Amino acid sequence: MKIIRTVAEMQAHADQKRMEGRTLALVPTMGSLHEGHLSLVRRAKAEADHVTVSIFVNPTQFGPNEDFKAYPRNFQRDCELLEEVGGVSTIFAPDEATLYPEGSDQQRVWVTCPEMSRQLCGKYRPGHFEGVLTVVMKLLAACKPHNVIFGLKDIQQYILLKQMVQDLALDIKVIGGETVREPNGLAYSSRNEYLTADERSQASIISKAINSATQMIEDGEENPIAVTGLMREMIHSVPQAKLQYAEIVTASKLEPVEQFIPGVQVIVAVAVYFRHIRLIDNAFALVPV
Repeated sequence: MKIIRTVAEMQAHADQKRMEGRTLALVPTMGSLHEGHLSLVRRAKAEADHVTVSIFVNPTQFGPNEDFKAYPRNFQRDCELLEEVGGVSTIFAPDEATLYPEGSDQQRVWVTCPEMSRQLCGKYRPGHFEGVLTVVMKLLAACKPHNVIFGLKDIQQYILLKQMVQDLALDIKVIGGETVREPNGLAYSSRNEYLTADERSQASIISKAINSATQMIEDGEENPIAVTGLMREMIHSVPQAKLQYAEIVTASKLEPVEQFIPGVQVIVAVAVYFRHIRLIDNAFALVPV
């Protein structure tokens, strides 16, 4: 498993592997790896014969009051986990000066998708998705993959990145990896390690609310307000949970759903705080015909 730190070396490495006829896959991460990330690595191995995992905590996707400095970092442990899962050829681990040579606050060119970025999490995290799209474009330029794999837990991120690849005519296949969950249903997240045992237990309400809402839609509920109302009620029933949003949007463009249209796929999504710890979850639902 080769560790590469610079863009020039990563590009040369990718060019060589392409010349050898290898199929390249990239799994972008911010480190602090867990089973959710490892499931994406396994998916990458099924799609390609050369897998790169990038590890970079991107400063431009954190807001002024968010947890950039406190975000968990354990590069050695991440490497050990990737060795254990096997099949990873390269780790691309640049530092901030490598991806932002003039400083992240001096970045002049940004990738944006204004309308879709303003929905769901974007309402509460201005500039977040601009930072995500821009850094992923940098990672794609450095690693030159044929396939890139993102987790569907971060559904808005996945859809925006897929739109970016499509609109900018990038010759890359975007693959979504299914959400992996802890035994109580809580979606794996690097932020879960901040939770107390009691909070972790209570946080199971998030997936329960998502599943109940999905079932309600697929059973034929005609009123979106009734569905979001159920999610709000369930999450408010947990003492330590503070709901940020519970929404339903279209799966194609992340547009708010005011009425259900038969045959249209929608996304049920929530964001919930436990103290300062922000957790998100979602599920697809198909409106019955």
